[in-house]
Amino acid sequence: MLIVAGTITIDPADADILRAAATAMMEATHQESGCIEYVFSISVADPGEVQVFEVWESAEDLKKHFTVAHMATFRSVLNEVTITGRNLHRYEVSSHEPM
Repeated sequence: MLIVAGTITIDPADADILRAAATAMMEATHQESGCIEYVFSISVADPGEVQVFEVWESAEDLKKHFTVAHMATFRSVLNEVTITGRNLHRYEVSSHEPM
């Protein structure tokens, strides 16, 4: 299992553009094989900070995700958004259990 987590920092004026694109991206990505969770969240404390949290069954599933049409569409919208920072990490998880 893989987890991708972190933040993307944007110009808060672009939050509505990102929100619309991210909503469509989340809906399409949840239909992908191997996607367990896929969430973008705009921080309530800082509207310029977007939290990213993804859970994938395998590295292959994540690799395929980068080639799908809705990813290309999402990337084109990101070109319209002022991104001032990215802090994303990929974690390989060997086990998990409920809290």
